[in-house]
Amino acid sequence: LPFSALGDRYGHNRVFRAGQLLFLTGSLLCMVAPSLPTLLAARAVQAAGSAAVLSVGIALLRSIYPSASLGRGLGFNGILVAMGAAIAPSLGGVIVAALGWRGVFLCPIPLVLGSLLLGRHLPRSATLHPVYDWRGASIYAVAAGSIAGAFSCIAYWWMPLASAALFGVALVVGTVFVRRELGLARPILPVDLLAQPRFALSISAAFVAFCGSMTMLLSLPFLLEAFVGDRPATIGALMMAWPLAMMVSAPLAGLLADRMPRGSLSALGMAIACVGYLVIATTPVDATRLGLMLRIAMCGFGMGFFISPNSRLLIGSTPRARTASAGGMLSTTRILGQSSGAALVALLMQPGIGQGRTTPFIAAGFALVAALLSLGHLLPWVRRSATIASSQEQAIVPII
Repeated sequence: LPFSALGDRYGHNRVFRAGQLLFLTGSLLCMVAPSLPTLLAARAVQAAGSAAVLSVGIALLRSIYPSASLGRGLGFNGILVAMGAAIAPSLGGVIVAALGWRGVFLCPIPLVLGSLLLGRHLPRSATLHPVYDWRGASIYAVAAGSIAGAFSCIAYWWMPLASAALFGVALVVGTVFVRRELGLARPILPVDLLAQPRFALSISAAFVAFCGSMTMLLSLPFLLEAFVGDRPATIGALMMAWPLAMMVSAPLAGLLADRMPRGSLSALGMAIACVGYLVIATTPVDATRLGLMLRIAMCGFGMGFFISPNSRLLIGSTPRARTASAGGMLSTTRILGQSSGAALVALLMQPGIGQGRTTPFIAAGFALVAALLSLGHLLPWVRRSATIASSQEQAIVPII
């Protein structure tokens, strides 16, 4: 979120390319790290660079694609995300086997250099140069870091006090941060956007959907072990069905999102994912590997079918001047949802529940809630508020 605020002020292209340079620097530091603490510090540099890139990525997409085909652009972006999820784990194993672990940090370097060259042709947005809210960014960093630390401690039942203390710090500091942001014209946390029903529904649905998908994904290897035994290569091959299905559904949903009600499409995607989770939970012990792949593919297809229309709804409900803030909020929500799902699985693993069929039922519950939130876009008062917001933005544009 602090990087998205920088993008709104100093230009999305600048923050995007600065983030790539920072990621490149982090990769070089990781490659030559002499110890684990040094490697972790270098990984933090990488994380900061990737955060800068993710914070303005959607804003750049909106400036590249015309409004009538924005859904198609988001769908194409979904293909690339799914391809990365499908290819990276296998490719990483090959690189480690051939070059060692340092080779993993060597391979991104030519990709980043090529991206920096291509980035020269990205559109340049209007830039503003007010005084940056460093105090707000620092308060947010404390709150977000406390939440991340609390989630990490949840995985260890012998650290309940540390987890509770960090959640307490996050609650207090987060409350101070939100109250502070409410009084600002250009807040880091887009509290003004959260007051819009369409934006709030889309963000809430995204959080619940990503929480459910991560709950399913992290527990899936243990479920598959009961069917195919302790065979990591086989389990990995079966799980590839998830991102491969997303590669099919994301562009299809993105294309439809430019022509059909997006709330209905998002709800349909979550309904498909919900059915997929339930089918996995009730899979018979004699299921074939093809049957397992089809069940997993149904989950990935539903998730991919949800992401593009929901992102289109979220971005479409945002004024163009606040697109980076909306994109940063979406990226933050995705990470928070995935972290919550991971923490939930860690909790369930301790008593041995996470390895069984309970987690798919929990994931199905999350998917059902996300589907209902998506259907909320069809409510008359939500549609009226969206029409009013759209007319107000069109009235402001000529003045700007």
